[in-house]
Amino acid sequence: MGFWAGRTVLVTGAAGFIGSHLTEALLSEGAQVRALIRYNSAGRRGFLDDLTPAQHARLQVLATTVEDPFAVDQAVQGCDTVFHLAALIGIPYSYVAPQHYVSTNVQGTLNVLQACLRHKVRRLVHTSTSETYGTAQYAPIDEKHPLVGQSPYSASKIAADQMAIAYHRSFELPVAILRPFNTYGPRQSARAIIPTVIAQVLAGRDPIEIGSVTPQRDFNFVADTVAGFLGIAQCDAAIGEVVNVGAGRTWTIGETIERIAALVGRPVSVRCQEERVRPEASEVLLLLADTNKAKALFGYQPAVDLDQGLLRTIEWLKANQHRYRPGEYAV
Repeated sequence: MGFWAGRTVLVTGAAGFIGSHLTEALLSEGAQVRALIRYNSAGRRGFLDDLTPAQHARLQVLATTVEDPFAVDQAVQGCDTVFHLAALIGIPYSYVAPQHYVSTNVQGTLNVLQACLRHKVRRLVHTSTSETYGTAQYAPIDEKHPLVGQSPYSASKIAADQMAIAYHRSFELPVAILRPFNTYGPRQSARAIIPTVIAQVLAGRDPIEIGSVTPQRDFNFVADTVAGFLGIAQCDAAIGEVVNVGAGRTWTIGETIERIAALVGRPVSVRCQEERVRPEASEVLLLLADTNKAKALFGYQPAVDLDQGLLRTIEWLKANQHRYRPGEYAV
């Protein structure tokens, strides 16, 4: 019997990219999973719709929102562990709807914290983001790096992280904060650079359109990010800590496009968009994770290299091109 067998676990944001992968992993480990997803009138469950009947047998789907404290309180009741992933994450949208980011990312996190405190959960894992660091002031970036809100999105996540830390310090809430760097893989939306490039290449677009080729990113395959979530949730020494997970190396956007084109077998040219939603001063130019803390605390070690991860992502997008409209999103 593994660690998760028989435990009741809540995953907020479970229908999304990372959340659905985490939900699958927990189900495969024997957990009873409550999946909190955003309500929609069509009754769709995002990527949870693709789960098998056997997986659905141990899954309870709650269609609501983390912005409702009453719904969150009911969802948390009786849970051993809560993984809080629900958030608005599209950076371009944060420039035009910042209030929405505060209500979801800050108020929603407060609702989760309060419910976890009330119901005395064993562990709350709160999801941060490398965007809270802004452009690296030194590299690799460790957890002591200053936090810089270079977008309304990153500012809302800084606020949420600090609220989580405050609940640990003020009320001894057993919360651990996982700070993933640039996660990619199957199911990611076209708002992110890797799927939008792959979707354009597979559609035969040339040139492909992106925002900029110069930023450097620490791309980490989604299975490795999920391993970080499971690891930190089991580690008592991580309570009250912020912990980075990433690949520990960088690639420029231009280099990543070249790798994708080579793996697809279709040379492409690139045209940088003249008009972008993201203001120039808001661009994060360098992200590189120092993962020594994660290695020391729970033996974190990414297992999927960039080419392996890109190949898996390409194959998934080939089978799911109907989900994407190439070039629609400004990145």
